[in-house]
Amino acid sequence: MPRLFVALRFPEWAIDALAEATGGLPGADWTESEDYHLTLRFLGETDECVFSDFRKSLEGLTAKSFFLNLKGLGVFPLRGDPDTLWAGVERSEALRSLRNKVEAVAVRNGVPPESRKFHPHVTLARVRDCRADWVGTYLAARSLLSIPEIPIQSFGLYSSKLGPDGAVHTLEREYMLEGMLEAE
Repeated sequence: MPRLFVALRFPEWAIDALAEATGGLPGADWTESEDYHLTLRFLGETDECVFSDFRKSLEGLTAKSFFLNLKGLGVFPLRGDPDTLWAGVERSEALRSLRNKVEAVAVRNGVPPESRKFHPHVTLARVRDCRADWVGTYLAARSLLSIPEIPIQSFGLYSSKLGPDGAVHTLEREYMLEGMLEAE
């Protein structure tokens, strides 16, 4: 059964800007820059029938292209020892709307509703083996991270295979959003 998720990918210049914010934290397991994405919905292990129906149903989803701003760094869990280091996303109604539409398609195709609150982010590293005070210092030094005006003109359905060196993500299908974006 394929392990699926729906996500946004970023243009190369935004990926490069995110990569510049990484490094310098002993014990961090950094995400490869080609794996940077913003998950809209993780479906997990999905049988082939649901996979096929979901993939086709996403073709009917309509939403407009939009700009997204990445801003700030943070960690999960929000309380206690940090586990995951991430880049934050400035509030975006267009992003929330797209995520809600993807969620509705998932539920219509038999996927149980997501129980967790949507907290948009881009995972930069796993920090389980880092001292909490080092993570705090790292966050303070890079708190002004800002990558504005990232054009979002599509989203993708990805499969993920877990291996000894981490997950390998494969784009199964890309879905274009409506309208062309021009830099403001």
